[in-house]
Amino acid sequence: MSIRQELMRLQWWRRLHSDSLHALPTAILSITDQCNSRCNCCDYWRAGQKELPMELAQQLVEKLASFGTRYVLLTGGEPLQHPHWASIATMFKAKGVRVAMATSGILSFRHSDAILSCIDELYISLDGATPETYQAVRGVDGLSLLERGVERLAGSLPVTFRTTVQRANYREIPAMIRMTCSWGAAHHSFLAVDVHNQAAFARSAEFDRSMALRAEDLDPFAAVLEDTEREFEAEFARRYIVESKSKLRNLHRYFAALLGLQKFPPVRCNAPRFSVFMQTDGSFKPCFFLPPYARPDDISMADALNTPAARGLRQQQRLGRRPECVRCVCPAFKCGRDLLEDA
Repeated sequence: MSIRQELMRLQWWRRLHSDSLHALPTAILSITDQCNSRCNCCDYWRAGQKELPMELAQQLVEKLASFGTRYVLLTGGEPLQHPHWASIATMFKAKGVRVAMATSGILSFRHSDAILSCIDELYISLDGATPETYQAVRGVDGLSLLERGVERLAGSLPVTFRTTVQRANYREIPAMIRMTCSWGAAHHSFLAVDVHNQAAFARSAEFDRSMALRAEDLDPFAAVLEDTEREFEAEFARRYIVESKSKLRNLHRYFAALLGLQKFPPVRCNAPRFSVFMQTDGSFKPCFFLPPYARPDDISMADALNTPAARGLRQQQRLGRRPECVRCVCPAFKCGRDLLEDA
């Protein structure tokens, strides 16, 4: 190992034990608040009007690359609605950054050539196994458009489907897994619908919370999970289903906890120590669900990421003092070895 590599490893190890960031391997960029879906758990489609300006995007490409960013996830809203999304992706690719995208998939066939040229992996939301359920959850008749795009893309780049589990679709979990397997996907992941966080999804003051499971849904949901474990033993074993069986069962615990029937599953997360979420106005957040703290206008990336407010938020998260984290539906954790390998 070279001296430079050893110094990088030491730098990352230092970061694991500090509330300051000395490098940033992962950045999640919301490039537009506009969206062509009408999801029942999200209000971007009601209020989304902003998009990341190209001038700011160009600055971010330089600043993030110089701060050690090697993985960028483009998201939104619907990122494919940004008129220059491919240019943004291409700029990052030119810096040696791996570029992923999170999308509804509705526009993926129309943009398939551009996606194949500048996107390394794709995350597609799938919230129903039938056109009726899909439209009930996502507000648009888009399942056939999604399938058309996947047929064009799945053989050429990794596609991971992500399902937000809620009352309208939990019974279709096995059918959705069968569907994505037949489409040639790389993975399928599941998370519970968030009905708690006011700061996420551009929500209004009184957003709809009826998507969560009710008490009468808990036993049928448990039976669905048991059937899923039996039918898809091989898919769990090869990590096609991203979550382990125990993590998938935590979805049941989560919905039971929302009803006050038990404690929430323990949350293990250190995402604010290796990633950042950037909003369309350029402001940074430790993650999607925590408040913003700065934007890197005319200051260095290190200064923007390490304001007193930023360090304070990371400290609160690390010490378990953020109420948002107790009910988090998508925590992310990397062990020290993973982070050192990223370095």
